[in-house]
Formats: sequence, C-alpha cells, structure tokens
Amino acid sequence: MSATRAALPPKEQLDDPGGRPVDRRRGSTLLRHLAVVLAAGLLLVAVSYSVEPFRNFQLATVAAYLCATAGLTVLTGLNGQLSLGHGALMATGAYTVALCQTAFADRGMTGGWLLPLSLGAAIVSTVAVGAVVGVAAARLRGPYLAGVTLAVAVVVPALAVTFDGVFNGEQGLSVPVEPPPLSLGPYFPYERWQLWVTGAATLLALLLLANLIRSRYGRTFRAVRDDEVAARLAGIHVARTQVLAFVVSAATAGLGGALLAVLAQSVSPGAFSLTLSLFLLMAVVIGGLGRLTGALWGAVLLVALPDLTHSVTEMLTLSPAVAQRLEGNLPLAIFGLTLIVVMIAAPGGVQGLLSRLGRSLLARRPTRRS
Repeated sequence: MSATRAALPPKEQLDDPGGRPVDRRRGSTLLRHLAVVLAAGLLLVAVSYSVEPFRNFQLATVAAYLCATAGLTVLTGLNGQLSLGHGALMATGAYTVALCQTAFADRGMTGGWLLPLSLGAAIVSTVAVGAVVGVAAARLRGPYLAGVTLAVAVVVPALAVTFDGVFNGEQGLSVPVEPPPLSLGPYFPYERWQLWVTGAATLLALLLLANLIRSRYGRTFRAVRDDEVAARLAGIHVARTQVLAFVVSAATAGLGGALLAVLAQSVSPGAFSLTLSLFLLMAVVIGGLGRLTGALWGAVLLVALPDLTHSVTEMLTLSPAVAQRLEGNLPLAIFGLTLIVVMIAAPGGVQGLLSRLGRSLLARRPTRRS
C-alpha cells in the first residue's frame, strides 16, 4: 500500500482519473491562448494596412468596448452578478487617464512610457472603486444588487459635474496623446497607431481573462453562480469570490474607458451616462453570456449601432427636430428589439447560435467506414 501511494503523483497535480498532471494541461492551455492572441495581433496589423483610416478608428473603438464587455461577461455570465454601473467604471478609467496625461503634458514630460503608465493608473483607480462597490454588492442579491450598481452609474458622472474645478463640468477634459513614434515614419496614419495601441491592450486583457476563466478562480466563479450554498459547503468563500469577480470586471472596464478617452482625446460625463451601462449589459446578453467571443459580438454591435440608426433616420423623410429626437432614442429601441428577438430565437446569444450551428454541421458530416 505504501509503495502504491509513493508511486502516485501529488493530489494537487491530478486533474482527471487518467492521472494527467494539472501543470502540463495548464501549460498547454496557456500556449494555446498565446498562439491565438499572436495570430489575432498579426491579423489586426494586416487588416490595419488594408482598410481606410475611419475603419481603423472603428476597429479601435470595438477593441476598447471589448475590454468592458469581456469584463462584464466574467461578472454576469460566469459569476452571476448583475451590474448596471459599468459605464461609471469606464468613466473612472477615462477621467484617470485624462488627469494623468494632462499632468504629464503640463510638466513637459514626453516618452512612450507615459501612456502605459496612465493606463495602469486608470486600472488601479478603477480597481479601488470596484473593490468598494464589490464589497457592498457581495452582501446584496437580486434587485438590491441592481439598485446599488444603478446608483453608481448615476452618481459617478454627477461627481464630474459637481467638482467642476477638477473635472471641468459638462465640458469635460482633453486627453493629450503623443503622435506615433518617428521610427514608424513621418506620415504614419494616426488611426492605424490608435488601432495598434488599443488592440495590444485589449489582446493582453483577453489573454489574462481567458487564462483566469480556465483556472481555479474561473471554476469557483461558476460554482458560486450555479449554487452559492453548495459552493459554501465545498469550502469556497462566496463573498470573497464575488468581490474578486467584481474587481476583475472593474479593471477591464476601467481599461476600456481609458482607451475610449485616448481614442476620442477627450472625456465628458455625457459619454458615460446610464444609457451606456444599459447598452453594455444588453450587448453581452445578445452576444452570449459567459463567453469571451460573445463579448466580441457585443462590442461590434455597440460600434455598429450608431451607424445603423443614422442610416435609418436618413432613409426617412422627417423634419430635423423629429429626426434628431428619433436618432437619440432609436439605438435603445433597436437594442431592446434585438434583445427580444435573440432571447426568443437564440437564448444563448449570437455565439451560442453559431456554436449550435457548428455542432449541427459537424453532426451531419458523413463518417468514413473503415
């Protein structure tokens, strides 16, 4: 008996009955995620050379929104916490990067390391806010949790108006950003550089989230989501797990807001209203909860929706006042209608529908007989 026990690997290294070491599987998962991220980065660089500058800007905006939708997917889809305040978390990151970049510019500081430092400061500040909100949210359930996050979505933009001496009120702040490095050439398109910066930051965030989901923390997130009582009986600290999920989601939301501020080179309270928080939640539901690819579809929808509403209003012969009012309310109506259709036709979202179609096509493929 003792010889048999000595021959077995340690308990923490076993992951399945076949005795496959956990470390080896984790290493293969990390390598696979790295390969996917590198392939996506190369594809992004290739696409940036083949499309016009405006499309590069749109793709950069998709990447910025993807940070926020991916974090919200982890929070709501994997951990089961409903948040209506992610727009406020994005505003926290956006104002932080604006204040940092302005301070650097006022001191005459230059260098390629300033923007990553500002983005890091935005993540840290949003993590602090997310930790405070997460501690309160861990004690609440259902509509009370939604109410707290809804209050955050209303209060944070209002603070920018109240403390106008710091945040410049409704007019907002400018975000000074240095031009592309001279090593890329004197005529390197600025929009292409924006896509490279936002794409690199977003791919790094997705890499970390993908590995987090496949790790022990991801399994505890899902366990708490499925049954808190069973998770508590299994030895999982439920409140700590929920706070951790909120902090991770807040960090990515802050990064997304900071990237949006860098793209627009300005930040104002109107850009991060309650409507944005509702759009983010509906986007991840339509894209597919609990899947990072679903977050990608949601980010694409967030960027494509303004163009769609503008095209619809141009097709209709309306007075300028009615057209302006319709264009302001049409995005929410289209989002709501799309959400209803998706929930009826594809409860798993767009990514769930695509996965189901892929499985059905594979099932119909004829198998070769030996």
